[in-house]
Amino acid sequence: MTQATIRLTTAQAIVQWLVNQFTEIEGQRVPLFPGVFGIFGHGNVSCLSEALEAVQDRLPTWRGQNEQSMALAATGFAKARRRRQIMVATSSIGPGALNMVTAAGTAHANRLPLLLLAGDTFATRLPDPVLQQVEHFSNPTITVNDAFRAVTRYWDRIMHPAQILSSLPQATATMLDPGDCGPAFVSLPQDVQEIAFDYPVTFFEEKLWAIPRPRPDRRRLAQAVDLLKTARKPLLIAGGGVRYSQAEEAVAAFALKRGIPIVETIAGKGSVTHYHEAHAGPIGIIGSTSANALAGDADVIVAIGTRLQDFTTGSWTLFSQTARFISINTARFDAVKHRALAVVGDALETITEFDTLLGDWTADPRQMQRARLLFGEWDDLLTKLQAPTNAPFRPMRRSCMRSMTQRGNATPSLPPRAACRAKCARAGGSRPPIPLILNSAFHAWGTKSRRAGATPWPARDRAGQAARPSS
Repeated sequence: MTQATIRLTTAQAIVQWLVNQFTEIEGQRVPLFPGVFGIFGHGNVSCLSEALEAVQDRLPTWRGQNEQSMALAATGFAKARRRRQIMVATSSIGPGALNMVTAAGTAHANRLPLLLLAGDTFATRLPDPVLQQVEHFSNPTITVNDAFRAVTRYWDRIMHPAQILSSLPQATATMLDPGDCGPAFVSLPQDVQEIAFDYPVTFFEEKLWAIPRPRPDRRRLAQAVDLLKTARKPLLIAGGGVRYSQAEEAVAAFALKRGIPIVETIAGKGSVTHYHEAHAGPIGIIGSTSANALAGDADVIVAIGTRLQDFTTGSWTLFSQTARFISINTARFDAVKHRALAVVGDALETITEFDTLLGDWTADPRQMQRARLLFGEWDDLLTKLQAPTNAPFRPMRRSCMRSMTQRGNATPSLPPRAACRAKCARAGGSRPPIPLILNSAFHAWGTKSRRAGATPWPARDRAGQAARPSS
């Protein structure tokens, strides 16, 4: 039986496929690809641009002024939409495409979906070299688009119109996979874009995509339960995966029910409200003194949806070397980090089953009491330092800033940030600037690290060189 086909150029087929992909958000059917950011040149204007112009009512295109900024905007959109919708960014060949590499790296590092469509040199090579083509003398198959291989989860170069039949669904599945999420790059040689091909009509049927929710392995979950029950001072870290899984309420309820303080990473900020009863502040080198103090004393840490990167762990100086980690993550790569007990699964599904298996177990109530005390002290300090005043603004004196950046000069009787402000006031300044406040946070972090037994930062002399140990 002959299959029904429709004759389209490669560029037209790509666009027609994109407009027929949908997803569901809060029960409402919405386009999976709601729009395109584009800058058009000889690599994408005559074919892809023409195809996009014909569907502006369904797939609007916004012209960017810089390829990097428009691709970064697309990345920000994906984060704001909790990875449930994906923006497209398209550029011409050469420097236009290379301008998107930084955005691809950002999306890759932060596990965010982004579809990049860039023009490429002619597959036939007849017009070579085209304008601004980077030629590799020993390998003519290499173009600047190969630079995206290192910063994308999925990479392909379309050398024949039929290849999009498998490439586009694979790219989309990768971007929507919670364990493998990241940017996808599809390279489109200029001459391949214009080739007409008889595509099967079924390829353009509307499809409703859903993000999978993998459930955890029962044995690993049972091991996690046994480990948590041994904890005397447990701590829960909420990462970005909590938000992407829409597990905020479940995680917050779990922490409160089990008496475990909850702290947030940068990506996990907003997982709980600031004054939630279990919230103990943001963790890490730009976090809070309350969260970092709890991290230093914790013996079992439940890390949910976090990559445990250095800004969260303080380059692994925040935690005791004997602390044990239970890492709940959809990505196996992240879950197994740092000798953690890896529980690979969706945050919402996993925390729900975890809670059921814990039975009536709760942590020592003194752990939550201490967390609330520490959080209250930190919050009061923030309120005090951020309160408006009628005092005239005076620039920070260099002598004050220099003295505050030297370790050990903080006023002993005051917390680091209060000491910062006091020293500034004595020097004739007013409110400390943000860099100084951040420095005091780094000072507090270093102090806490030393208390936890970590190797301190090497002392430095006035020239910034590491001081030699005394003989």
